[in-house]
Amino acid sequence: MMHLSIRLHYRLFSKRAALLALFFLIGHSSFSQNPFPEPGLVYRDDIVPRIDIFLPPDSLAIMLAPGNETSDYHWHATYVFDNGSIRDTVENVGFRLRGNTSRYAAKKSFKVSFNTYESGRKWYGVEKLNLNGEHNDPTVSRSKACWDMLRDMRVPAPRANHVRLYVNGENYGLYANIEHIDEEFAGLRFGNKDGNLYKCLWPADLAYLGADPDLYKFFHGGRQAYELHINEEENDYSDLAHFIDVLNNTPTEELPCELEQVFNVDTYLRAIAFDILSGNWDGPIYNKNNFYLYHNLSTGQFEYIPYDLDNTLGIDWFNIDWANRDMYSWSHPDEPRPIYERLMEIPEYRKRYSYYMSRFVEEAYTEEALFPYFDEIKNRIASYVQTDPYFPLDYGFSFNDFHNAFENETPYFHTKSGLKHFVTARRNATLEQLQVGDIAPVLTGLQHNRPNELQELLIAVHAEDDQQIEMAELCYQLNGQGSTICVALYDDGAHQDGAAGDGLYGTAIPALNEPAVVHYFIQASDNIGQLSRLPFCGAYQLAVGSSSAPLAINEFMASNDRTIADEAGEYEDWVEIYNYGTEAVYLGNRYLSDNPDNPTKWQFPDIWIQAGEFILIWCDDDADQGQLHATYKLDADGEYIGIFDEAANNFALIDGLEFGEQVTDQAIGRLPNGTGNFQVVHPTPGASNQPLSSVAGKDSVQGISVYPNPFRETVTLEAKGAGVFQFRLSNALGQSIQEGNGWRGQPLELDLSGLPAGLYLISVQEDGRAAQSEKLIKE
Repeated sequence: MMHLSIRLHYRLFSKRAALLALFFLIGHSSFSQNPFPEPGLVYRDDIVPRIDIFLPPDSLAIMLAPGNETSDYHWHATYVFDNGSIRDTVENVGFRLRGNTSRYAAKKSFKVSFNTYESGRKWYGVEKLNLNGEHNDPTVSRSKACWDMLRDMRVPAPRANHVRLYVNGENYGLYANIEHIDEEFAGLRFGNKDGNLYKCLWPADLAYLGADPDLYKFFHGGRQAYELHINEEENDYSDLAHFIDVLNNTPTEELPCELEQVFNVDTYLRAIAFDILSGNWDGPIYNKNNFYLYHNLSTGQFEYIPYDLDNTLGIDWFNIDWANRDMYSWSHPDEPRPIYERLMEIPEYRKRYSYYMSRFVEEAYTEEALFPYFDEIKNRIASYVQTDPYFPLDYGFSFNDFHNAFENETPYFHTKSGLKHFVTARRNATLEQLQVGDIAPVLTGLQHNRPNELQELLIAVHAEDDQQIEMAELCYQLNGQGSTICVALYDDGAHQDGAAGDGLYGTAIPALNEPAVVHYFIQASDNIGQLSRLPFCGAYQLAVGSSSAPLAINEFMASNDRTIADEAGEYEDWVEIYNYGTEAVYLGNRYLSDNPDNPTKWQFPDIWIQAGEFILIWCDDDADQGQLHATYKLDADGEYIGIFDEAANNFALIDGLEFGEQVTDQAIGRLPNGTGNFQVVHPTPGASNQPLSSVAGKDSVQGISVYPNPFRETVTLEAKGAGVFQFRLSNALGQSIQEGNGWRGQPLELDLSGLPAGLYLISVQEDGRAAQSEKLIKE
């Protein structure tokens, strides 16, 4: 991982995570999501894993044959991953060419698909791998460095690392493993994955073509400029057409109000700063190319996602000096680029963009931060570049070129500057060009819970400024009528706001004691009188309903491999609903959803649930298999489940939870039924929940022992037998806290002193499943 950061932002996001955890523990949910997930095993970047692909030789020959460069056919293959400590094999994957110009290169790029031939299958949370040859970059590192920079600049973007690729035993060289942008990517960053996702390639200039959404479905060079990748069957471009209309046709004085309703402007201002600092001319600002737009259903805004960053940090094909180009006139001089030019028309946006640039070049985009990072990458991959047989084939790169390209230009047309030389030149130019002005407080990351009428409403927001923030407040009306009530937001550590002075401001509105729609906005001012408001105009609306129905999500399993089959003999995700009341409850006007911002996603059938009855809902996206089959699947990597009331009660949340990554065939349930806390339980679908047994060795011939239990600071884990084992420590809700490896027969001591007191579960994994689990209690 990149060893540089914008310190304030990391600090703020850690407090945001703490607030989210608090909302979760008290039984609410927030629409906020941490958009910067950890690398995990797939994108771990302190090592260079090996990936082997095995497929029939004739299949490989056909895939690589001249004339087949544009084929996207997935050839059946076997995938083997080995990072030195974990070796994993996945059969029946899809393997194909990917990219644009790289399809015709000697060193080609490839895609590995885990779900082409087994629908819904993932490997460590991902459905696909993009293995990029980086054939035009003598450092093989520009895109990896840029993805890390984006993370530090707090722009949601793919994770990346380097891997070694072997095909049928032949060394294909060093590759960049870039996270695939799809619905899983969206769900992990934004907390929902049902919005439209558009892949935008040349000539995607976001220019207005007309009000008809179908005008934006045009093809160029055999593909769409705006290609829809989620909700393809609906093929509805209305949201994109509306966004482009607002961006192009709104008068300048009205643009902030209208644009911020449909576009995450703040994130894109950071992305503009990244494009200039990285010399990313192959994006939307100059080359109308290479980006995604995701319609975030939680906010109603489009999220900008960068894409394809190999033409950066000194790569140039136009004979343009990107290191010294004016940061305020960076777009194409002869063609409209509304996504850049319209934003620069707004003085406050221009000042905020300048503020971010100033922050980055002072704190993160420096020689002191970046040069050691570049050296670390170079040292880690050098030996693999030296033995890469495809590295020199396209441009004649030598191993000396690899070393020199980190420092200075190399003798090829497109490699005008080395990484370090470019950073120094771009930073100096930026410092000379900066036009810094005082900004108003920047309000981002709004969070709230989803209370009923008997619970208080908790709200928190980020506030950042170049000056001292003097005032922050929440103003609200009930049902949009009557007087407006304003209450202070605090950053003192005592108002659901994390730690004192961390930039996260919070407050609570007392329980309303009746159903209502809360109309609210947030405003803040600094010590020189600059005032900002969120939203820029209008108000947010939050429906608060009653808590009348005694219904509970009683148990669920988000990864069912062999526990229970449905009527079709398929092992699908399931949710158990329980009526803990004394009378029957009608379900037909209520809903079960995996997205709190889309509460009506699946409506219960026209049935009643009797007092004390359990009903099992299959979350398998197979509605044609029966009335108790929902139109979506659960995500074993973690998501949301909620029961929502009828429209007359504002679709009030009846019961819901957010859950983390789940273990296959592990159930999470309430003890006692209906009203107890969630914890790992023995799977009992359609029946009363049972506590997890703590009898060692019950489920495995190879037993484990954990002692002392209860514990205070450390525990020792022993697994019988021989060889390596994997273990996983999770909290009572199944959320992973720590994972690792050990040797059977050798005691492994774990320092858990940093954990709060409570119930935990430690499991030994076999074939990706929890072969045996033990409950732990920390005192």
